Amino acid sequence: MHYFIIFFVLLSTSSLATAQQRRPSNIRPGSSLTPTKNSSWLSSSGLYAFGFYQRPNGGYAVGVFLAGIPEKTVTWTFRRDDPPVSANATLLFTAADGRLVLQTGQSGQEDTTYIADIASTASYASMLDTGNFVLYNSDGGRLWESFKYPTDTLLPNQTLSAEMELFSSVSETDLSTGIFRLKMQSDGNLVQYPKNTPDTAPYSYWSSGTYGTGDKVTLNLDVDGSLYLLNATGFKFRNLRRGVNTTRGTILMMRIDWDGLFRLYSYRVSNSSGWSVVWNSTGNRCDPKGLCGLNSFCISNDLEPGCRCLPGFARVYQDNRISGCERNFTAESCKSKDKKYTLEELDNTVWEDISYSVLPQISKEECSQACLVDCNCEAALFTDGECRKQRLPLRYGRRVGDSNIIALIKVEETSKSSIDGVSPTRDGKKEIRANIIVIISCIFGALILVIVAIFGIILHRYHVSAYRRIPYNGNTGFCGDIAPRSFSYAELERMTDGFREEIGRGSSGIVYKGTVIMNDGEKFVAAKRLEKVLSTGEKEFQTEIKVIGRAHHRNLLRLLGYSIDGPNKVLVYEYMSNGSLADILFTPEKQLNWVERMGIARDIARGILYLHDECETQIIHCDIKPQNILMDENGCAKISDFGMAKLMKQDQTKTFTGIRGTRGYVAPEWHRKLPVTVKADVYSFGIVLLELICCRKNVDQSLPEDQVILEEWVYQSFEGGDQLGQLVGDEEVEPKQLERIIKVALWCILDEPSLRPSMKKVLLMLEGTVDIPTPPDPTSFISTI
Repeated sequence: MHYFIIFFVLLSTSSLATAQQRRPSNIRPGSSLTPTKNSSWLSSSGLYAFGFYQRPNGGYAVGVFLAGIPEKTVTWTFRRDDPPVSANATLLFTAADGRLVLQTGQSGQEDTTYIADIASTASYASMLDTGNFVLYNSDGGRLWESFKYPTDTLLPNQTLSAEMELFSSVSETDLSTGIFRLKMQSDGNLVQYPKNTPDTAPYSYWSSGTYGTGDKVTLNLDVDGSLYLLNATGFKFRNLRRGVNTTRGTILMMRIDWDGLFRLYSYRVSNSSGWSVVWNSTGNRCDPKGLCGLNSFCISNDLEPGCRCLPGFARVYQDNRISGCERNFTAESCKSKDKKYTLEELDNTVWEDISYSVLPQISKEECSQACLVDCNCEAALFTDGECRKQRLPLRYGRRVGDSNIIALIKVEETSKSSIDGVSPTRDGKKEIRANIIVIISCIFGALILVIVAIFGIILHRYHVSAYRRIPYNGNTGFCGDIAPRSFSYAELERMTDGFREEIGRGSSGIVYKGTVIMNDGEKFVAAKRLEKVLSTGEKEFQTEIKVIGRAHHRNLLRLLGYSIDGPNKVLVYEYMSNGSLADILFTPEKQLNWVERMGIARDIARGILYLHDECETQIIHCDIKPQNILMDENGCAKISDFGMAKLMKQDQTKTFTGIRGTRGYVAPEWHRKLPVTVKADVYSFGIVLLELICCRKNVDQSLPEDQVILEEWVYQSFEGGDQLGQLVGDEEVEPKQLERIIKVALWCILDEPSLRPSMKKVLLMLEGTVDIPTPPDPTSFISTI
């Protein structure tokens, strides 16, 4: 009996210990983690962990990961695009206010970042066995949980709610934000898009086809592996993948991968065979738009995607398919006597249609000829008797088996190249003759002489083009491949009649009106002759060509050419007949109405968004102001003057640099010598937006004292509520619309850069597609956006 009691006590103690191990592992305030010692908080089973994990390229990040399997798979990351933190970082659950903070930097000079945005004090935290990290209040209520802020992964019992998105990673090892997204739209449709594209059908490459099924639809993953859409009433109306009887010890995970497909994975803990794919959104790995970058197209090689360049193009970076392709020859005017061009055919490929001219009821030969004689035409898409002229870059290309689209690509005759081993020569007799010549050449050993001759020609052309090319940093990336033309100084003197008609003047030089002969007649241009081109001016000149020389967007001023004859530096732009926004906005007799001004605001926002997010190399303009916004004959706004611009490296999000820009439009961080990001342009845009709203300069000493500083006057009026009408004078503007635009501007000009919205969100707010919360005082550091 005595032994039975001892056995019973031991059994009870063991059962109690097991039960305690299965309870959530609570973390109390005052707890902390470091990357090298006590680096994570485990769930009760030890399967999941929250804390520091090592990044492949060095440093650490904070996230949730599977710690109980050999493949320590990351399922959530805090600020995935931030630089890695060092080994001296600390993750602290503060005892004073119950906040979870990340501290980096040297002792006494730590930078503190809040992991979770919570309104009240957290009493404890827990890493759950579901993979969810949660902060609780004293009553056990959830204040914050990682499941509500997914990155690229969903776990069982986690949902993707309406208007939420998952973003792919850059690669299998680089977990920062990639180029694809999966969005649960408010209309009930689950859709995949490339990053930084509108939520419209032309950009989607997969969807659930459930458009119009409700405004509270969620994507759900169950523990049995079923993946489905659920409406607001709890009805499961679309099964993407039916559940099965999963065995115990099976882990499930849904992820949008770096290649743009989203897949459902399973992992059997018992055999440790690694993750296996049990479902994917599409079987064609070329479906994701943008997988191959600009000027290249995707082909399927045994179900694996491969990327091929357009004829006459070569890969920008051999090991990076997303970098796209660039011309392997120097493009000059199609009227040049030194260059001969032809068109190469590319069958069975589809592309994004960005045609600037459409010719109906035309043959393929007529389409080719029409493109050859048009200097603006760099490619044409021909299908069913219709010719659609295109400018470069081409994007979203992929080869399909049943397409009747023929892409006609303009190439230099000496740079023609084959694709997929098929000769570009279209005449069958010429192909036979060429093969006979090759055979005969091989027999007589003349092939060696041919190779030597070709090598000599290539070497000669390289030296000629290198002499005429503007020098630049080889690490700099560009948006597209639209190269400006090199002019001699004598040519520019003839074009401008000896630089006779001055049309503008700035700190770096004078702008003159000129005329150039195009295929469709004479065309006006603006030639900016730089004065006092010393070391700084030379740098600005080089920057201007680097940034805008190959950028192409309807809201960026087009650089047509340049001249670098000795000390004479001249930039040639398209001519803007309506001058600058400053000329119009601050001249009472040229006053624009509200609709026109808001159209200009959206134009500027689109141009900045292109620089920030749609270029392969991110660009900070650094000098957004009305004087640098030019207006064409149709009232379209175009951003100009890129001499101050800062090009960011591919892995760079912020930079330390000397102050740039114009007083009144310069963001506060410039003066504080803090790292500068794209949010500096957001601030400048906010000031310009206020000027567009009120039709006045941001500082005007002629006004009453309380109205001298525009941003202060606007915020005072905004606080007053019923005083907004005074900002637009006698003009009738719908009050709710006026309040909405003012709120956008006030968000943009907040002192703290991280609180300002991105330009993508700014544009969405301007277009009225997202709600805008009430902004704080511009000097406030509290945000809910």
